[in-house]
Amino acid sequence: MKKNRFNIIYKTTKLILVMLCSGFFFTGCVDMDLTPKNQPSEGEVWNDATMAEQTVTGVYAGLNALISDSYNMWFDCFASVMDRDANWRNFGMLFGWQTTSGDGPKWIWHDNYKYIIRANDVISNLPQVSGIPEATKARLISECKFLRAYWYFQLNIVFGGVPYYTEPIKNIEEAEGERLSKTQTWEKIIEDLTVCINETNLPDKYSSGDTNYGHVTKGAAYALRGKVYLWMENWEAAEADFKKVGDCGYNLFTGSSDAYKRLFKEANEQCDEMIFSIQCIEESGYWNGKNRGYGNRCTYGSMWNNYLVNPDFVDTYEVADGSKFDWSDIIPEYYSLSVSERRVFFLRDNLTETEIANAKEQGANMNYYLPNGNEARIRKAYENRDPRLEMSVITPYAQYLGGDGGTDNYFTSRYPFRSQWIEQHNPDGTTTRLPNDIRTDTQAMFYYLNRKFVSEGTSEGNNWGLGIDMPLIRYADVLLNLAEALNEQGKTDEAISIVNQVRARAGAQLLNSNEPTTVTGQADMRERIRNERYWELLGEDLIYFDELRWGTWKEKKFSTYNNVGAQEVNGLRQIWGQATYHYSWGGEHYWLYPIPENEMQKNPNMVQNTGWE
Repeated sequence: MKKNRFNIIYKTTKLILVMLCSGFFFTGCVDMDLTPKNQPSEGEVWNDATMAEQTVTGVYAGLNALISDSYNMWFDCFASVMDRDANWRNFGMLFGWQTTSGDGPKWIWHDNYKYIIRANDVISNLPQVSGIPEATKARLISECKFLRAYWYFQLNIVFGGVPYYTEPIKNIEEAEGERLSKTQTWEKIIEDLTVCINETNLPDKYSSGDTNYGHVTKGAAYALRGKVYLWMENWEAAEADFKKVGDCGYNLFTGSSDAYKRLFKEANEQCDEMIFSIQCIEESGYWNGKNRGYGNRCTYGSMWNNYLVNPDFVDTYEVADGSKFDWSDIIPEYYSLSVSERRVFFLRDNLTETEIANAKEQGANMNYYLPNGNEARIRKAYENRDPRLEMSVITPYAQYLGGDGGTDNYFTSRYPFRSQWIEQHNPDGTTTRLPNDIRTDTQAMFYYLNRKFVSEGTSEGNNWGLGIDMPLIRYADVLLNLAEALNEQGKTDEAISIVNQVRARAGAQLLNSNEPTTVTGQADMRERIRNERYWELLGEDLIYFDELRWGTWKEKKFSTYNNVGAQEVNGLRQIWGQATYHYSWGGEHYWLYPIPENEMQKNPNMVQNTGWE
């Protein structure tokens, strides 16, 4: 159980916790249309120093609420790196049937504004509260301005210019602001973040174990403002801000060959790489919920595999020497076979007659099957790659330490799945039942599973979530943003040195260290930086926003490719590329979400995004 967490204040103030999280404070009582409901008097909150200070904790609660699976999605499933299980494909933006009244945009609009309004209430009322030191007030107000900016940052990306409320809203008539342009919204966000940066009472960073660890810092404000400058293509300003993050004392977590994997363990969650993260504990409402949707049925507590790593993305991970991965280097016939025929290469050794018959019926070309070497052959495709692949993804015939049955057991990703256990007879005469195959929600399918953010054994998680903090901004992310800002100014050599810091920690071949890694110019480096973000940040819900900013989302998520004898469309696919479902591009207006229909009806000053009228 974590200690020294500001959110553990909730444990000793149960009544306040319920009020905050249920939205009973007047700042949190807004509904979809920002209409107020029952609320305690303002005097009960702002006439009590303790309660007033704890309202800030209620604002922070929005981080976990918004970065949760309540939308039936994490943002990475909108990017090209990940897809949703077929049973949960309920977001119309990916399938061409999004409407202005559809849930996804409506939820995102409502929930971001709900916590923006909570932040505004603190910013407006905290200065008048007696009994709180002025320095503390100034720091807490700056924190709320950062949080407000963070939520506006997301709104501006997906909606493209929004009303920028900075005052408390107590009735619907006050929620009739006009939309700013996207650029005007960026400028407002920069104003808020600049105030945070200039606040002398806001520290550069907090050290591990500090009672305020998890609160906003100057380092976080510099990092977020730098990201805004990237969107505005103000490369010089972005460079300056990202360098300031390092000046604040943040560094990469290093020290071992598996440092990248250990970074996402609870023991290291307060290391100097973590700039801004959601504080989590193993308790309902406060845990990191990715264990639930990213896991598998062998994860302790029997989790779900709702989020599946995309095969095209897995193929982008470099070979260990930095060269591009090519299936034909492993299996010369791979690309000459159709997608369904390639199933043969992923089959387990020693198939039964029934399994062979099923494989043939499903299209596998059994002429290429090796009864005693099929597994070893396919493992060669994964054993000599960028180390982050095996640290992030459970690949075919790799082992995973699960906790199914309440004990630590190793499972192996095999296909087809067999629901059996192996009995091991021990020297002392006892018998141990050893697990065999990884069990999933979709046992008839063979997908790439997540390893990153998934608990190992029985000691790391519980039946639903992890206690590890969820990173929102970390130093590797900042370094890669810095490399982009440098490269876009023509400072490619400096960008190479920055990227090499990230690659060195991961154990990848350094750029410009051999022929495959030789950078040939600015355009080549641009692609290398983007690829580095994919490999480094999988599962952290940043890539979707990158693909929108780079203008590559349509190409990456909805691309078509030529298969033997057919044309395929990207989508949820099994490891060899066979599609379970496809995506459908809805039109150029899909680059922005629609303004929710109820907001259009409530606010006479609201203008709909082009194409959604």
